[in-house]
Amino acid sequence: MGEFEMTNNKLILAIETSCDETSVSVIKNGTELLSNTVLSQIDSHKRFGGVVPEVASRHHVEGITATIDESLVSAKVKMEDIDAIAVTQGPGLIGALLIGINAAKALAFAYDKPIIPVHHIAGHIYANHLEQPLTFPLMSLIVSGGHTELVYMKNHLDFEVIGETRDDAVGEAYDKVARTINLPYPGGPHIDRLAAKGKDVYDFPRVWLEKDSYDFSFSGLKSAVINKLHNLRQKNIEIVAEDVATSFQNSVVEVLTYKAIHACKTYNVNRLIVAGGVASNKGLRNALSEACKKEGIHLTIPSPVLCTDNAAMIGAAGYYLYQAGLRGDLALNGQNNIDIETFSV
Repeated sequence: MGEFEMTNNKLILAIETSCDETSVSVIKNGTELLSNTVLSQIDSHKRFGGVVPEVASRHHVEGITATIDESLVSAKVKMEDIDAIAVTQGPGLIGALLIGINAAKALAFAYDKPIIPVHHIAGHIYANHLEQPLTFPLMSLIVSGGHTELVYMKNHLDFEVIGETRDDAVGEAYDKVARTINLPYPGGPHIDRLAAKGKDVYDFPRVWLEKDSYDFSFSGLKSAVINKLHNLRQKNIEIVAEDVATSFQNSVVEVLTYKAIHACKTYNVNRLIVAGGVASNKGLRNALSEACKKEGIHLTIPSPVLCTDNAAMIGAAGYYLYQAGLRGDLALNGQNNIDIETFSV
């Protein structure tokens, strides 16, 4: 597997603070989940309609120590038992990232443990590995609040980005459209729920970009929804929230599904994995399941608890980075814009 040898019975303590979840996990051998503690901040950010970076950072500061302790207790291990500390280096909110990174560096210094920087998206990909071992080659569709990408992998830690969003990420578009029909933050789950009840009557555009492009664009779709609703309100025409949700979600899901399947066929892979918070979306899961079944592609989507940001996924990716010899040091810094391909081995 790759050009590095695997050794067993390795415990990774992982820390994830890239956005608004403070999470710590203990992972054994990259697949065995001993603990996964997540301290969510959603209730604090709801009143703002989105994540406020400074508020997120303050909550991380308040919760990181207790979360580390709770995860160790839940895993029934001590810091002396840990072989390495994995931490999200980026991308993410820089202030939030620094809380996790400094906690990891403090532990690494105090207990003389190696520190492993992990790319956030690599973590989302390896969340799948916690439930079904990754087999290669594979195509990965990453869909979250900050990212929409297609990543081709020939082997472990071999990342090739073949498509990405040119503007808004899909999760961001969900949140902004949700706000236009007075749904609370985070908007994705609420739109998904309403979409199951409505009809596709608003005929929102599908953004395909250039022929055979694997890139995505959701800014135009978001604007089309906002403009349509603005015009309807000016004319005092009733807006059916369920129909808006269905029409919007159908547009998103059709594009995501087509491009993911097209990429699999072009790159001759029969394994598609989905990662990121929007991977919990039932409409997307159903559409991909039907399309993959039709094309003979093996589809893996992790359980919803592993779709959102969590440290278990960082520990799973961190285990392979540790085995590959990647090491950080006490000068490690956060990067809110870091290329996943730089983590390829």
